[in-house]
Amino acid sequence: MDAYDKGPTARRSDPEPRPDRLRSPSPDEVLEAGQVPEVGQVSEPDLPSPSLTPSPSPPSAAPRIGLSALSLRYQIAAACALVVVALVACVHLAMVFLHVAPANTVSKQYGRAVDGWIYPEFEQNWKLFAPNPLQQNIAVQARAEVRTADGGTRTTGWYDLSARDGADIDGNLLPSHTQQNELRRAWDFYVSAHDSENRPNGLRGQLSERYIRRIAVLRLSHEDGLTADGKTAAGKQPTIARVQVRSRTTNVAPPPWSDEKVDPKPLYREVPWWTVTFADRALDSNSNSQSQGQGQNGNSTRARAAADGTDAR
Repeated sequence: MDAYDKGPTARRSDPEPRPDRLRSPSPDEVLEAGQVPEVGQVSEPDLPSPSLTPSPSPPSAAPRIGLSALSLRYQIAAACALVVVALVACVHLAMVFLHVAPANTVSKQYGRAVDGWIYPEFEQNWKLFAPNPLQQNIAVQARAEVRTADGGTRTTGWYDLSARDGADIDGNLLPSHTQQNELRRAWDFYVSAHDSENRPNGLRGQLSERYIRRIAVLRLSHEDGLTADGKTAAGKQPTIARVQVRSRTTNVAPPPWSDEKVDPKPLYREVPWWTVTFADRALDSNSNSQSQGQGQNGNSTRARAAADGTDAR
């Protein structure tokens, strides 16, 4: 049988010698016969050649920017500088605010310090705020000169029309525009169209007089049985011949923590007597007839009167 026979009885050829990879060479194999190593000559073992590929370096830290790039001493100095700049900016804004704001308790107390900071470098020549808020209570009052049924005349007392509006607004969740603004806007209209001597300063002067006069006639016609035309369902009643309007101005009391002093004495501004015209009487008569026919209250009547008065405007 040869080497190509198969099976358990097949003859196997001698195995080929395999080199022993783990055996280290002997000195006799290294040195040739008769060759003696010199004294001091040492054979160096073969070392693996170093790799040419560089080893990866450790990741470097991210570069610092801003204040963190500075040393601790410079960081402290920069923080102190920022704090000083912020404080100066806040003080400057506060001084400018007090300089341009309306007069108040703080600006009056520190007015000299504010002026010393503002002038002359930071002088402000523009208006930041609206006109000074109203610090007064202004009430509009009216009275009438009436002709009685026997032909005589008498003058009524002053009726506080603003107080009547205030009483109607108190406790009312939905007050009407008439109750809130009719009388106030009418008086503002009159004041803006007249000087301090009650002389008209433009074409709107007479219009403002008619507007406030008609409101006064309508309001007074519902007081004490007065009427503009002298006729009611009950017969003859005192007739309004003339009306006069005035304003009562009182200063609002300062808060308890303020040392500001105000004069509590009221100031009055009276306008001349106005004669009630036929147009005023016709307006009141139409309003009364509509109120009686539709069962509406006095507030609705006054609202229609105000609307009629603004049509002429």
